[in-house]
Amino acid sequence: MRHPDQDAQLDLDPGAGSGPAALELQDDLEGDTLREECGVFGIYGHPDAAAITALGLHALQHRGQEAAGIVSYDGSRFHSERRLGLVGDTFSRREVIDRLPGNVAVGHVRYSTTGATILRNVQPLFAELNAGGLAVAHNGNLTNGLTLRRELVRHGAMMQSTTDTEVILHLVARSKRSRFIERYIDALREIEGAYALVSLTNKKLVGARDPRGIRPLVLGELDGCPILTSETCALDIIGARFVRDIEPGEVIVFDENGQDIHKPFPPMAPRPCIFEYIYFSRPDSIVHGRSVYEVRKNFGAQLARESHVPVDVVVPVPDSGVPAAVGYSQFSGVPFELGIIRNHYVGRTFIQPTQAIRESGVRMKHSANRAAIEGKRIILIDDSLVRGTTSKKIVRMMRDAGATEVHFRLASPPILYPDYYGIDLPDRGGLLAATHSLEEMREIIGADSLAFLSIDGMYRAMGEPGRDPANPKFSDHCFTGAYPTHLTDQTQTEPQPRQLSLLAEAS
Repeated sequence: MRHPDQDAQLDLDPGAGSGPAALELQDDLEGDTLREECGVFGIYGHPDAAAITALGLHALQHRGQEAAGIVSYDGSRFHSERRLGLVGDTFSRREVIDRLPGNVAVGHVRYSTTGATILRNVQPLFAELNAGGLAVAHNGNLTNGLTLRRELVRHGAMMQSTTDTEVILHLVARSKRSRFIERYIDALREIEGAYALVSLTNKKLVGARDPRGIRPLVLGELDGCPILTSETCALDIIGARFVRDIEPGEVIVFDENGQDIHKPFPPMAPRPCIFEYIYFSRPDSIVHGRSVYEVRKNFGAQLARESHVPVDVVVPVPDSGVPAAVGYSQFSGVPFELGIIRNHYVGRTFIQPTQAIRESGVRMKHSANRAAIEGKRIILIDDSLVRGTTSKKIVRMMRDAGATEVHFRLASPPILYPDYYGIDLPDRGGLLAATHSLEEMREIIGADSLAFLSIDGMYRAMGEPGRDPANPKFSDHCFTGAYPTHLTDQTQTEPQPRQLSLLAEAS
């Protein structure tokens, strides 16, 4: 959940280094990396609810690696465990699961896009309301979250976190409706932007999806118990059955009486996020009926149709570029080789921000497989390009390993506009494609040639005839500037606050 004022916040983030050197290092290592969304999971009526939720969060770990949390309900009390770090750091321990009794639970894996990574921002967020407790796990970002926050604070609300998800709790609390679900829907009517919500009360498990369906949410079933989660891969890991996608604008409720469905919004043309296919979802997930793996292979094949040059081998930038490189290789007939080997065990805290280490940072995460590329013309395939810093170092690494030509291909169009729905992209000035021509980018990266997937080609790879500007089928605003919702916080003339909080916590 990215906040427009994120860079001005003074919260301390104990999960990362601080200061200019650490920020520069992070940019060096992750400058071309799209930072993940968040992942949500909930299950109702199962005696092992917390353990199953932990397994589901393991499958969703790719969507957020900075923190994880689970809230359960045992029929009389809520129980919460929220920790910084990976799911396995906390929730693989039996004593932790034993502290989460009950047959209903919700969980969340987080990448901080609104508010620093401190414990009070870790979800699910919980509040005690007039009708009982409410825990909320949120994937997405509210584009009017800051505006609503200001209004709530002016009227006496006391915010305990710096995440826009807390706004939802306050909106539910202030609704004058008598039934909980009516209060919940009241809150949804006030928020704008992207959200997939899984919420827990002392009687209900509730799922909700924004009217455009920007963020994904699916319904599954295990032993007759309903599950709500971000991706089908979380169902596969626990042996659950996929039932269907939650529809855009749908609110679904599970309680002792069964299932209840509400559709409180006027029908809108769906605009699911195209980046779920390009980067965020796991390759083995099915998103809106499409295999993510097959779509990414199609992106690669379309790239080969549009911009192939004579080369000896196709080399993916691991890991996200692998399916597209497979598709490129299969369509072009050029052999696929693992010319770059990724080290999965280099963590942020391992690397100290000295100049010498900063220069070799990419080599710690990626190393050249000289046997596969020496003396050969290669074409590198990656999913996207943001700042270009990592791409430049990978091209140099390939040349140092003996590649005679290095061509670079991106399996998505140029990223020209920032995102306000939960993807942590820089403002437009920090996007290489928004500030440089194709030839300038090629020179900066140091490649012999550079090409991106066309926007129409991206749509064709998705099975569409092309992009219809009057009715685009996906949220593709990062490429086109056509945002699917209002951007209320971005249009406010009131100055942004200098910070949202000065409280730092031990965690």
